[in-house]
Amino acid sequence: MERITTNGRRFVDEHGRERIFNGVNICDKGQYIPVLKRREYRYGQHEEIIRALAENGMNIIRLGIVWDAIEHKPGVYDEAYLDGVQKTLDLCEKYGIYAYLDMHQDLYSGFGDGDGDGAPDWACLTDGHRYKKAKFVWAEGYFFGKATQRCFDNFWANRPCRGRGVQDAFAELWAHLAERFGDHPALFGFDLLNEPFPGSDGGKVFQKLVGKVAGAFFTDKRIKKSALIRDAVSGNFKDAFDQFDGAFLTKAASAGHALIEKFDKERYTPFLNRVSAAIRAKTPNGILFIDNCYYSNLAIPCHAGPITVNGQEEAACFAPHGYDFMVDTPLYKYAGNSRVDAIFSTHARAQERLNVPVLVGEWGGASEGTDWFPHIQYLLDFFDAHRWSQTYWCFNEGLLKEPIMQQLNRPAPRAVTGTIECYRHDRTANTFTLIYQQDQPFDAPSVIYAPQQPKAVHTDGVCAVRPNFGSGCLIEITTAPGRHEVIIEL
Repeated sequence: MERITTNGRRFVDEHGRERIFNGVNICDKGQYIPVLKRREYRYGQHEEIIRALAENGMNIIRLGIVWDAIEHKPGVYDEAYLDGVQKTLDLCEKYGIYAYLDMHQDLYSGFGDGDGDGAPDWACLTDGHRYKKAKFVWAEGYFFGKATQRCFDNFWANRPCRGRGVQDAFAELWAHLAERFGDHPALFGFDLLNEPFPGSDGGKVFQKLVGKVAGAFFTDKRIKKSALIRDAVSGNFKDAFDQFDGAFLTKAASAGHALIEKFDKERYTPFLNRVSAAIRAKTPNGILFIDNCYYSNLAIPCHAGPITVNGQEEAACFAPHGYDFMVDTPLYKYAGNSRVDAIFSTHARAQERLNVPVLVGEWGGASEGTDWFPHIQYLLDFFDAHRWSQTYWCFNEGLLKEPIMQQLNRPAPRAVTGTIECYRHDRTANTFTLIYQQDQPFDAPSVIYAPQQPKAVHTDGVCAVRPNFGSGCLIEITTAPGRHEVIIEL
């Protein structure tokens, strides 16, 4: 497998080809075992799962790992668990799939049998506050939970914990992972911390957002309150929720801008640099990931990065997340395109500032039936228009048999000999079009994935079609310097 690095806003391989990646999240957050009074975690993935992902057109995995699973005791790493990570990476290599390691957390820690996941108990500096389980939604600990907020406060401040700073311990953990996996052919990069949360300031942001939403509801003349009530009573939820569009979301999100900007610049960016330095001390390989803050999932701009080590900018990518606010509810089938457009357009501006590639780390959702598929298609088309790679949240063993796979298993470029101008999957005409500019000869072809054998390939280059895993195929096209248009009839 070729090593992947970055060049401006593009992922590139050793041949200089622009690379695009499509995949899923695989994340085991553990299961609490009362008898053991701790969580147990899965030790590696089964081969049939990795093969099935390859058969469905995936060429990257966001592989979630958990601090608690690796370092139950301070400074002692669970090598059996890491053997499972090694096994998964080996399978990824076998089936031509890259993987990036995601240090996952929600609510900072599982706090035993809590709603979250992440840090081991010994790294939870709660300042005496006790964790309380959620009553309505899992994320309540972010908004009201003093234990969660104080843990983050102390993490960002690098408070002493068992003889070393808690953030120092986290950086040492990443150094160990970099030393162990840095040379693996399937390794794509290091996602340093899932959705970092500001701590106590995060509670203040929530209060500001609630106040802004309430104020906007009563003062925004675009909100037709009588129609809203009528639609809600009659069960016309789509029209009711569509009144709260991207413009409304952007207006509401503005309440949190100042606090999140302060957090990103004063807490999060120094953390990125600290952990990246620990990784680079062990390996030059692997792209470093910049996640957005938890609240930047809601159209609050991300101000983090760039990542620097010893005064030099590192190979990094921006890995934004974004969901419609209907996610995790039965109302996801009413998810609004305008709202996610506002979220990801805000992320696009962050990409312009950082001048790095984008791999959308989390997006999506789920609902019964197929009414929500146009929303998924809208998001995929948005990503394609921006030439973004992506990993869908989230894989479960039933996903492979669900109709959503027909949306995720789709034609896409994998490697392009030059700079991509645009690509598009026309679902009505059942065609895929790629346009790119090639400035020099390449010693490797452009490669496009198709979920089935094409009916025809229109190109001015030399074309070869070879089987991929399953019923899919890889279309290889060799072209001379110049501007090229490839049209595939599916």
